[in-house]
Amino acid sequence: MELRHLRYFVAVAEEGSFTRAAEQRLHTAQPSLSRQIRDLERDVGANLILRGPRGLELTEAGRVFLDHARLILSQAEAASEAARRAARPAKTPFTAGFLTGHEIEWLPKVLEILRGDLAKIELTVHSASSPELTRALLNGTMDVAFLRPDNAAVGLAFETVTNEKLYALLPADHPLAKRKAIGIDDIARVPFVSFAKKYAPALRLVIDGYLSRSGIELTPAHEAETLPMVISLILSTAGISLLPEYTRKLIPPSVVARPLRGEAPTIPLAIGYSKTNPSPLPRLFLPQNPKSSAMPVRSLSASRRIAANLA
Repeated sequence: MELRHLRYFVAVAEEGSFTRAAEQRLHTAQPSLSRQIRDLERDVGANLILRGPRGLELTEAGRVFLDHARLILSQAEAASEAARRAARPAKTPFTAGFLTGHEIEWLPKVLEILRGDLAKIELTVHSASSPELTRALLNGTMDVAFLRPDNAAVGLAFETVTNEKLYALLPADHPLAKRKAIGIDDIARVPFVSFAKKYAPALRLVIDGYLSRSGIELTPAHEAETLPMVISLILSTAGISLLPEYTRKLIPPSVVARPLRGEAPTIPLAIGYSKTNPSPLPRLFLPQNPKSSAMPVRSLSASRRIAANLA
């Protein structure tokens, strides 16, 4: 049994499809992937996946094996990263992650805080989805990340730095674009485009909760994995989407953002870090650290202190 077998199995289990796992995650041929899974099942001595006309599902053995496979892969990745870091002792490695799009605002503030230490730091910057950033913090491949907080991520700490209002995004030539604000009834009358839950679970939770509280049962006509995909679907379907405030800086002229009528929902952006990270660098971003702020912060709440530190 090799690590690649575990990676292939986890990809198939998470995607729920050999085709999607092969094409979108593993970039390999489906017949080859099927052979690798059969080899894995032979090594394990049990069927892990049931294949049927309606798709696939994990056997009881497969569900048990999946948890262990994820843990092994996480530990292997952490071990590899630790070895790479040990081989580069000249500089202290520091990896910062950003929910895609937020690096525009927050990276300069990170660099400002690290300014006095940059000569001694090997800085790496990543942009990804919140679930991907959370996994990187958990497996030790990332030191800090600006992301959506996840209370289910045991071992991580999150401090909110800002709360973003949601705006309605729609084509600039759409009749609704002439309005100063978009109402909930307007959203219900046009194709609704949303992020997939897998890639933006926190955002979908906020959006679905807002629609539910407004008394609207609305199933997205289309789901997307990235902001460019959302924009493309908005333009091609004359649809509408609800997205956080930061996206207003990233949309093309063919798309406009309008505030929501009434009390708009908000979504937090937090700085996340591992509670067990031995590096002193993440502490530069935490409350009451004199290096990270030029203003008194002791009287502020935790979230306001961090926002002040990074301001």
